[in-house]
Amino acid sequence: MMINTDSARIQELNRFQREYYATGVTRDLRFRKVMLRKLLSAIKQWEKPLYEALWTDLHKSEQEAFLTEVSLVTGEIRNHLKHVSGWARTKCKSTPVQMLPSRSRIVSEPLGSALIIAPWNYPVQLLLNPLVGAISAGCTALLKPSPYVPNVSRVIEEMISATFDERYIAVIQGNREVNAQLLSLRWDIIFFTGSPALGRTVMAAAAKNLTPVVLELGGKSPCFVTADADIKLAAKRLAWGKALNAGQTCIAPDYVLIDKKIRNEFVDEYFCQVHALLGEDPQQTEHFVRMVSDRAFERVKSYIDGPDASGTVLGGKTDSATRYIEPTVVLDPATDSPVMTTEIFGPVLPVCSYDSLDDAVAFVNGRERPLALYFFGKLADGKSVVRRTSSGGACINDTIMHIVNEKVPFGGVGNSGMGHYHGKLSFDAFTHERAVIITPRQLDLPFRYMPYKLYRLFRIIL
Repeated sequence: MMINTDSARIQELNRFQREYYATGVTRDLRFRKVMLRKLLSAIKQWEKPLYEALWTDLHKSEQEAFLTEVSLVTGEIRNHLKHVSGWARTKCKSTPVQMLPSRSRIVSEPLGSALIIAPWNYPVQLLLNPLVGAISAGCTALLKPSPYVPNVSRVIEEMISATFDERYIAVIQGNREVNAQLLSLRWDIIFFTGSPALGRTVMAAAAKNLTPVVLELGGKSPCFVTADADIKLAAKRLAWGKALNAGQTCIAPDYVLIDKKIRNEFVDEYFCQVHALLGEDPQQTEHFVRMVSDRAFERVKSYIDGPDASGTVLGGKTDSATRYIEPTVVLDPATDSPVMTTEIFGPVLPVCSYDSLDDAVAFVNGRERPLALYFFGKLADGKSVVRRTSSGGACINDTIMHIVNEKVPFGGVGNSGMGHYHGKLSFDAFTHERAVIITPRQLDLPFRYMPYKLYRLFRIIL
């Protein structure tokens, strides 16, 4: 069981880091690169303990842990080491004629003291990837991992404390009471990944000090499957996207909107692909994650065999002792049922029939804007759906993969979040772009001064 960090200790670390940032040490570009290399070396050194902890807390295999956690962080670090010098360089900008002979510059400066709060579903990636941006930008950082994965959180704390001065980077442990204490303090930026409900709490707390926030939230990410889709391909990529981390992924396909003419064929193929990925009994494979907690297990289970159940259920085997829920399909549930109104965060996939694609688009547009949107069918139709809807990110004839490309932004819109990161955008998230105008002393043009004697000439020039 994770022990809450003492309130006095939290305040002490907050003060230490603000004082350390004020020394200017973290602004030095060479320092940032050294710290990025230290983080990369630490991850390699602690890789095995991290895998063991992920297995203990989530039943996540080493292969999946590497692909979805460790490799994404180490790739992000290498990208920042390669490009941070260019990102941090002062940029020259053109100057309008009325300002000549002044020169214009943009100076990238760190925001300062950062608070990073991460969830439990990808506890390594979603804590350390934002940290890469904070280090790269020149900030200090206080990290708050999730108490729902205590072994991972403990290993990360040990790794960070063995690698960095706590005045620079430190880890705080605890539950939502600790979150409340952290949010009551002043920070220069708060980076939060979690649910929309908690995102509102974070934003309200940040507003007291006008602290900028990056909110990486979630929502119900839809998937369109049209009558002319490649059904086998759609089923395979949807089965993979939903099986990944047992559906406990913020960008997992949450429900399918499918042309009613191909619904039954798709469902049959979906289960074929599930078994191709996980075997005839997914409970026996090492590559299928479990629900993170008893509470999560009971919540997801209620969608398929509890009082909240709605629609025809295919699959639905569960084991409370190991928190296992097999990949399950719910056919045409009521649109106002819990499985269609709350983010599922589990291996349960509602499949909803539609008569026309326009109806499906209208259904999605009538709900909160999701973090991700997926489409399977003709490219032209996919582009049309993307234009007519809004989401944090989107894939046409694929799922999940937009998170992999560090050259495109990852983040939400509306209820699914605000702000972006990955690659340069991670650097930007922790950076203030400061306008600097340099004006020579030798030449002082009179047109801007009262009583504006050259006003008529000035108007002609402009």
